[in-house]
Amino acid sequence: MRPDLVPTRLPYSAATFNSLHSIQIVSIKPPSNHTKPSETRKLKPFMADEAKAKGNADFSAGDYPAAIKHFTDAISLAPDNHVLYSNRSAAHASLNHYSEALADAKKTVELKPDWAKGYSRLGAAYQGLSQFDEAVRAYRKGLEVDPNNEALKSGLADAEAAAARAARSRAGPASAASPFGDAFGPDMWAKLTADPSTRLFMQQPDFVKMMQDLQKNPSNLNLYLKDQRVMQALGVLLGIKLKTGADDMDIPPESPSPSHRSAMAETPNPDAKKPEPEPEPEPMEEEKLVNENKLLAQKEKEAGNAAYKKKDFQTAIQHYTKAMELDDEDISYITNRAAVYLELGQYEDCIKDCNKAVERGRELRADFKMIARALTRKGTAFVKMAKCSKDYEPAIEAFQKALTEHRNPDTLKRLNEAEKAKKDLEQQEYFDPKIADEEREKGNEYFKQQKYPEAIKHYSESLRRNPKEPKTYSNRAACYTKLGAMPEALKDAEKCIDLDPTFSKGYTRKGAVQFFMKEYDKALETYQEGLKHDPKNPELLDGIRRCVEQINKASRGDISPEELKERQAKGMQDPEVQNILQDPVMRQVLVDFQENPKAAQDHMKNPMVMNKIQKLISAGIVQIK
Repeated sequence: MRPDLVPTRLPYSAATFNSLHSIQIVSIKPPSNHTKPSETRKLKPFMADEAKAKGNADFSAGDYPAAIKHFTDAISLAPDNHVLYSNRSAAHASLNHYSEALADAKKTVELKPDWAKGYSRLGAAYQGLSQFDEAVRAYRKGLEVDPNNEALKSGLADAEAAAARAARSRAGPASAASPFGDAFGPDMWAKLTADPSTRLFMQQPDFVKMMQDLQKNPSNLNLYLKDQRVMQALGVLLGIKLKTGADDMDIPPESPSPSHRSAMAETPNPDAKKPEPEPEPEPMEEEKLVNENKLLAQKEKEAGNAAYKKKDFQTAIQHYTKAMELDDEDISYITNRAAVYLELGQYEDCIKDCNKAVERGRELRADFKMIARALTRKGTAFVKMAKCSKDYEPAIEAFQKALTEHRNPDTLKRLNEAEKAKKDLEQQEYFDPKIADEEREKGNEYFKQQKYPEAIKHYSESLRRNPKEPKTYSNRAACYTKLGAMPEALKDAEKCIDLDPTFSKGYTRKGAVQFFMKEYDKALETYQEGLKHDPKNPELLDGIRRCVEQINKASRGDISPEELKERQAKGMQDPEVQNILQDPVMRQVLVDFQENPKAAQDHMKNPMVMNKIQKLISAGIVQIK
């Protein structure tokens, strides 16, 4: 058999090294970083699209750092593409890197000022930085470009609500002037009525008036601290025991008026008719009724929760509905009923309740977490209803809105799952082998005309229509090779082999790429692997011959100094070569080949050692002399 057709290893034997000085270690410098030749201008947009597609896939999978890396790669190839900056802004925002998201959003708007989505990114970034007024301006500017854009309208509403909350936080005494502002919330009356120690206070108008004032302006608390009833009530509202002078006293009824006391003193007659008590003010009666209704609503909610746990969903709905009728200032009753509808598969009813909860919650300025819960539930209902990729869009929008209210890990997970499901369905809906074959044939025609970028475009479309066709990857690898885009060509060739390990063309493509990259030992291994599946393939056999020829040249030193230096630099970047040179045993072997004839003869009997020596020869690190 001719040496150039040996299918398993290089044609070196112990006899090759019968001279004591047959191996010469070539001194080399560490490889310097050298820039790869730039790709042709026509190829860059396709490479940018590839990087963008990778970024989109990583974003959908929730791998935002990887997405940012791919979008950055795409931007380096297409720095004027506004969509790339927009996508990277979204990835940064998902990591809470709002400063970086803002910079990319500004660049998006700068490149494409008439694109509404850029302003949506800009508003989201400003909102993440708590610059709510700027966010409002960004959304309004976007609506000037596209007045009917729902995402911008929703973003504007969210930003305006956040700005209002921030304004209240800055100016409102509840959060700035008093640390007890939260104690005097909407549920204050229910707590005071329910607690035995404060229930009687609710019949005293002066106490009620003080508490009403504190609810409006908590910073006035210092004015009432001497009143033991207020201290007692504060303890109940905060859920702590406050020591007051009234702790061991019975609570007296409301003191009579001075005129009443005078009348009593002047008329000691026990049979005298006592004056009729004055009727309580009308607002007090209304307040009392509201408090009673709130208590009843809470009881209905608890009954609904119990029924829900028992999976008695119809009963749960009845209790939550009753609670809603009794108290329309607590949106938890609405979201709970929405949860029941979700369990029952009544998704339209669930969505209606969620919309109602969000709308009412904004009117009441409810806790943003409650609004986020309603939006998340709404998105879940849309996911349950989804039958095609487009059906996931309202779900994704709902999850995104929920995250602007409250960044909850569960909501983020649901968003990622919805985006991935949408992408998978899009691929399934786009799948069409017939169109894929037509696109591949178009690519073949352009390849024959040596119009390689155009051929790549059609091959890429073919793969989108049928991503499991190895021939298309093989053909696109050939195009990339012609254009000098070796990393892309290598990736396509490897994908071709991965899809069909018996397809010999994949090995010839991969071997050719490695040969052009002057990785002759790797190319040789690839060609040999291909021969296992197609032993008589002429392209594989010719590839082996050319690889052996180049390796033999290097081993004899029959190459130019520049080529030797380049090969050594590549070899030193190979992890396998690095491991060999760092192995103390192999370092001693190399010394023995030059200085210890007897030890060298022993080393030559070891196949593992000889294979490593052959690897170093292929890399140009050692030469046969």
